[in-house]
Amino acid sequence: MYTPPVERLNAEAIPRRLLMQALLDKRLVPTFRRIDRCLLCRRPGVNEAALCSVCWALLEDDEMRQAQRWLNGGAP
Repeated sequence: MYTPPVERLNAEAIPRRLLMQALLDKRLVPTFRRIDRCLLCRRPGVNEAALCSVCWALLEDDEMRQAQRWLNGGAP
């Protein structure tokens, strides 16, 4: 029996493959910040890019550059 790969642990979070698109969304990041939930895993305690410390540590270079723009106060 085929089992598809797991993209995320929580069905309410965004898939990892769509993270860059989410970080470019001027409405999505503030919404996740307002409810204090991580974009990727839905953990509470997010930074200005709406990412928890665990997911922040796992960012790739291009994702990190875009997320850093949120921390510096400049939306996409």
